[in-house]
Amino acid sequence: MITYLTFVSTLAGIYALLALGLVTSWGQGGMTNLGLVGFYGLGAYASALLVGGGMPIPFGWLGATALAAAIGAGVCLITRTLRGDYLAIVTLGFAEVVRLFELNETWLTGGSNGISGIPAPLKSYFGAAYPIVYMVLTWSLVLVAALALSRLLKSPFGRALRAVREDEQVAAVAGKSVLVLKVQAFAIGAGLSGLAGALYAHFTSFIAPDSFVVQMTIYIFLAAAGGGVTRVPGAILGAIAVMVLLEGSRFVAAAIPAFDAVQVASLRELSIAVGLIVVIQVRPEGLFRSRNQLSGTR
Repeated sequence: MITYLTFVSTLAGIYALLALGLVTSWGQGGMTNLGLVGFYGLGAYASALLVGGGMPIPFGWLGATALAAAIGAGVCLITRTLRGDYLAIVTLGFAEVVRLFELNETWLTGGSNGISGIPAPLKSYFGAAYPIVYMVLTWSLVLVAALALSRLLKSPFGRALRAVREDEQVAAVAGKSVLVLKVQAFAIGAGLSGLAGALYAHFTSFIAPDSFVVQMTIYIFLAAAGGGVTRVPGAILGAIAVMVLLEGSRFVAAAIPAFDAVQVASLRELSIAVGLIVVIQVRPEGLFRSRNQLSGTR
């Protein structure tokens, strides 16, 4: 049971990083980014390939974060004229393009066979206790990212970004560089997603295109929306709640003898859909509501 709880807690930390990325680009920047899974996969493959090529794991993580951030900035520049649903559709298409690249470019990614044997940092030093160590490492990175993001969003940058979210024309008239702010926010969100992917790759030691399906985007949107899409603490609590919902529904379904494995998996997906609908209907502002649109991070 401890091993299972440690595994779930580590995944919750990875989801929290993804949700923090969504809070930055969507909650604070007003850009509906449905391409999170694409950046997540980019980070995972980049780190696996860099470390497999002989680079130390910390540098692999940094490289994955930087690559995802750079590509995120490029995507934002390409889609700079798009808003709302149009931006959401294009970024969703980007995520699917990345997945198809991972599936078809077998010379680089291994195709559907994926990449196995991805090393974990310092695993030989901790033995059986390593899952707990990796969980602590993951949540330490989540804490560092959350604190850094909170300070950034309380700075003049954060206030300018929220001004852009509320009204781009007014922000531009006030002398704010709208495009630069949006590119920076998008890059930060993509970079956090890339770091989450790198952590996942070295946690599971195996990645394949099936690990980065579009359904994950729904999980992360539920985490961000449930906690409060503009709030850093909300992203973390939302990620934990999503993981509890996913794993709790597994036990509920398993307790019903008439359900087979396919029906159990379907019930888990249904629970996420119902959870998202309930959040939107009952508390659309999330657990941590936004009390001030332009000051602080609320």
